[in-house]
Amino acid sequence: MLRHLTVENYALIERLDMTLSPRLNIITGETGAGKSILLGALGLVLGERADIATLKESGKGCVVEGTFEIGAYRLQGLFEEHDLEYADETIIRRVITPAGKSRAYINDLPVSLAVLKEIGTRLIDIHSQHHSLMIAEESFRMDIVDAVAENGALLEEYATKYDALRSAERQLSDLRAKVEAAMRDKEYVEFQYNQLSALHLKEGELEELESQQRLLDNVERITEALGGGGQMLDEEETGVLARLKTIENSFQKIKDAYAPAEGIAERVRGALVELKDISALLAEGRERVDADPEKARQTVERIDAIYTLMRKHGVQSVEELMAIEREYAEKLGVIVDADESLTRLEAEVEKRRESAVKAALRITTSRTKAAQILSTKTEEMLARLGMEQSRFVCDVTPAEGLTPAGGDHITFRFSSSPKFTPQPVEKVASGGEISRVMLCLKALVADKTQMPTVVFDEIDTGISGRVADVTGQIIAELSLGRQVVNITHLPQVASKGDTHFRVYKQDGNTHIRLLTSEERVEEVAAMLSGTDITASAREQASALLKK
Repeated sequence: MLRHLTVENYALIERLDMTLSPRLNIITGETGAGKSILLGALGLVLGERADIATLKESGKGCVVEGTFEIGAYRLQGLFEEHDLEYADETIIRRVITPAGKSRAYINDLPVSLAVLKEIGTRLIDIHSQHHSLMIAEESFRMDIVDAVAENGALLEEYATKYDALRSAERQLSDLRAKVEAAMRDKEYVEFQYNQLSALHLKEGELEELESQQRLLDNVERITEALGGGGQMLDEEETGVLARLKTIENSFQKIKDAYAPAEGIAERVRGALVELKDISALLAEGRERVDADPEKARQTVERIDAIYTLMRKHGVQSVEELMAIEREYAEKLGVIVDADESLTRLEAEVEKRRESAVKAALRITTSRTKAAQILSTKTEEMLARLGMEQSRFVCDVTPAEGLTPAGGDHITFRFSSSPKFTPQPVEKVASGGEISRVMLCLKALVADKTQMPTVVFDEIDTGISGRVADVTGQIIAELSLGRQVVNITHLPQVASKGDTHFRVYKQDGNTHIRLLTSEERVEEVAAMLSGTDITASAREQASALLKK
């Protein structure tokens, strides 16, 4: 519930503080004093969009802060989902800068407006004459019936099955589209795939082929270099190896007479070992490198074939060609496996549809029972509100196929007299009648929706006398299980409050103050008699407040 609200620099409000009762809070005041401005400020805390025009002083920022007690409403999971710090006493703050920038915080952590709105809708339900238009929205009617039916678990089960059905339907639709596209292009795809697969491409192949081509193109020069080098090293008497051996031996013979000779001989011996290895390598190379015109021709042809396909497909590597080959193979695979895959997916869709339909029928049965209860109880409550002749009918009819909300349409029909056949309430009911219907609906579902705070903005417009008193009673009964904030012009309703605030204008600013018991008598008396408060008005006000 909302424990405290602070508003700074918003519309006509310079600064406003109010601490609310956990039950019925009444807000009254003269027309134009700014009662509904409070709702605008409260809307900012709940995630409504801000407008720089709402700043009272353009050079200062606007701050709206609400302190909520939420320990009883099982919101920990929602806070964890959005990585927010949970506290039983939670502070929500909205800041609008002079530049028009909007910032929102929950327990001092910044949040997006979407998150703020998601959490805000779990804290406060605001109802005004404008919100009465919601009765024309089927989602609202569905929520009312499901609340009466307590369909939470059934709806969760159905949502799971419906999502599974839609997923299977999307898979089937995607496969059908792929098959149709593949069939249209079958000959083209087969030709392209066969052309690529005939090459039996391998990763890194082009680099190997080009290296091989360079070798074959230069085989004579390579053979000449290998042979010439080997001959220079290996000639029996004049080769480098023979001469180095002679040098080694000559220094070995003088090592006793010439001290450096042994070191020189050892270094020459090392050079001999290295050159012998080189000689062996050249000999091995001579054996491997042979002129092979046929192999050279085949190599050039394969390189040309690969480059031709690379140019055709606009790629730069064999690996990219192989990827294209796999794509064509997959398209052909779709065609080959199409019948089996389509049959399997069609069976899966039907299986999931049957499961979803059964879940939807369970919801329909529950809604049908709830619709009868809702119709009866709404008519009873409307009778209390002076509409004894009115009829209210909740119809549950089949929808055209399954929807995210089940398999039903929900219609609210209304007539103000038995002489008339009930018609859709949004088409035939007056504004005052719709307000009373909405009050009945809100009262009937309040205990089932776990809404901490309900705000009514002049929902009692257009009624008076005994009906006004009954309206006040219904609102008071509603407040027994939750916090209610009610903005009203009716003394009969105002007298039912546990806490009474008066909104007034002074020096161009909107102010609000909590009334004492004596001040409440004066306020209710003023609502009864106008500016000139009479003794009888005070007496009547005292009687109303004691009821």
